[in-house]
Amino acid sequence: MIRSPLAGAFGLALILLPMASVFAQSQTPGATDKPATDDGSGAGNSAASDDDKQAPVPFEGGQLTITQQEEYGEKVLAYDGKQLASNYDVFFDRIVEVGGVKVALVDVGDGGNQCGPAKVIVWKPEGSMIQSTTVEQDECGAPPAAVSDSAIYFVPYLLPGASKPTLQWSPTSGLSTSGNLTYMPEPGTDWKDIDPAKYDNIIDAFHNEAVYREAETLLGKEMPDMATSLLVGGGTEKTASGAFYASGCVPHDCGGNDGFMAVDPANHKLYFAQRGDKPEPDAWPAVDTWPADVREAMDKALGTPN
Repeated sequence: MIRSPLAGAFGLALILLPMASVFAQSQTPGATDKPATDDGSGAGNSAASDDDKQAPVPFEGGQLTITQQEEYGEKVLAYDGKQLASNYDVFFDRIVEVGGVKVALVDVGDGGNQCGPAKVIVWKPEGSMIQSTTVEQDECGAPPAAVSDSAIYFVPYLLPGASKPTLQWSPTSGLSTSGNLTYMPEPGTDWKDIDPAKYDNIIDAFHNEAVYREAETLLGKEMPDMATSLLVGGGTEKTASGAFYASGCVPHDCGGNDGFMAVDPANHKLYFAQRGDKPEPDAWPAVDTWPADVREAMDKALGTPN
């Protein structure tokens, strides 16, 4: 999920950092983000072996280690025995150079559906002790790290209707906000441009400007929340009348917060439903206005609350 357009978003952010807002979009995030490979700017990452053990990584006169004391317990990131971070998923990413300082990047997270890890930044200022800081933008991890000569940028994945800050880190300035990104659909796209065969997740339909504007009218401020309820999902199915649809759920809350979305390109209509712990799901527009086959698909997809 996984974020291939982020490189473009990063380039856009670099150009527009002095501005108050940067507009960008990206693909739906993935459930299986992997540590990045070495890009030539520093030492390569140490890959986990089949038994999930990772070899020590030499770093600035010492060693970065990842250890696990209990079979199902947390892994611990340490530098020469000093604990820096711990969680159930801990993986070395890479070593880079930023502003003339070697920096180790380590992914640390809970694991689970559609949630990327936080990024732990480790460095050792000249004549000082080892330092570390954790970048975590929300409960679902941090954006991918994009490294330049002078700073590391964190360009967030955006859900429809959402805005998030772009963060940057350097050894001298630490972590700061460098701009703001706002989700934007592809300008000029219309209902005739919709092709569900190209969607990894039905959230990709929001990239279409006509779909986005109609969703904005129906959902208003609920759009990011509705999109979140579709994050853990897959491809689409089709009703007899020609509408396509899919269901999903909120990461780590499947069965407790589930969503449904249907798109009818021929009639320029959208249908949304979200089920929590209430007897009936919330629906946009009102469910009694839905075509029978779309309503049937929603009932089958969402079932009854846990």
